[in-house]
Amino acid sequence: MQMPVQHPSNAGKPSGQPPSGRVPSGETDKQVRRDRDELSEDSLSKRPSGRKAMRPANSGRRILREKRTIAAMLTIYCADHHRLNGATRQLCDSCTRLLHYAHQRLDNCVFGELKQPCNRCTVHCYSKSLRPRIQEVMRYAGPRMTLRYPLLSALHLLDKLRAR
Repeated sequence: MQMPVQHPSNAGKPSGQPPSGRVPSGETDKQVRRDRDELSEDSLSKRPSGRKAMRPANSGRRILREKRTIAAMLTIYCADHHRLNGATRQLCDSCTRLLHYAHQRLDNCVFGELKQPCNRCTVHCYSKSLRPRIQEVMRYAGPRMTLRYPLLSALHLLDKLRAR
């Protein structure tokens, strides 16, 4: 008596199931092809319609220095305006949110490493509701940075002079 030969891809399956190349009952060829095409490598590489491609975040030396500068400015501002205990170097919740927002704006800056100082920039990247707040922080902390963060202050001044 001769035994039926199973295809290697069906090894271990009960013989009542169709081979893997066949369409299961209830599904049409069209549905199977559509499902296969949706999972194909080509369709995965295409971006969904209506969405712009995300560009990578700015991570150069200039942007990192700008992030350190705004963090230093917020530290000075928060220490003098919001914190009761000056011993801790943690920002309050509202200043922490503003710092994260500022870092996000720097990550998405269209100028990247060629960025000018914020007061000379032609693009207003801060929202209208947060722009006055960040300006207040910069105006307060800017002059005080020379004593507390002399190196960052000198580099920021050089950036301003280069932008002229």
